[in-house]
Amino acid sequence: MRVLGVDPGLTRCGVGVVEGVAGRPLTMLGVGVVRTPVDAELGHRLVAIEQGIEQWLDEHRPEYVAVERVFSQHNVRTVMGTAQASAVAMLCAARRGIPVALHTPSEVKAAVTGSGRADKAQVGAMVTRLLRLSAPPKPADAADALALAICHIWRAPAQNRLQQAVALHTAKAPKGRTA
Repeated sequence: MRVLGVDPGLTRCGVGVVEGVAGRPLTMLGVGVVRTPVDAELGHRLVAIEQGIEQWLDEHRPEYVAVERVFSQHNVRTVMGTAQASAVAMLCAARRGIPVALHTPSEVKAAVTGSGRADKAQVGAMVTRLLRLSAPPKPADAADALALAICHIWRAPAQNRLQQAVALHTAKAPKGRTA
């Protein structure tokens, strides 16, 4: 499975591609950051993010895109920018028919470190170890993108089995009842 992880942001949008399957060593195929100037007009920044993500999709041809689920922050301006960058990533994937998965920050931290409350340094250290890298990817947005891809690779098989079980249960339920 090849997954493009996207840590959305208007100024720095982390991107990272990981390949592998759960239970086996994973391989990093690429990592980076799509940057936009803080003083640029919002529309231009979103186009720059789109172009950057499109380049990553062209180059790495992922089977899935895993995007950090936007959560409420104290700074509304920050959460709006994050949500807009997230939407651009989802749009780029959907345009190509690539399935998109959303993972919360605590879900990603728990998958990679074992604790949903891990800090950035712990996530970076575990990404480094899991992908057998010589140093943590910089900036943290890049490491977070790789963590998203790892989380999806590890959790997708279980999520798929759960979805299949729910679909089977729903199909077997008497008409008019779905639970």
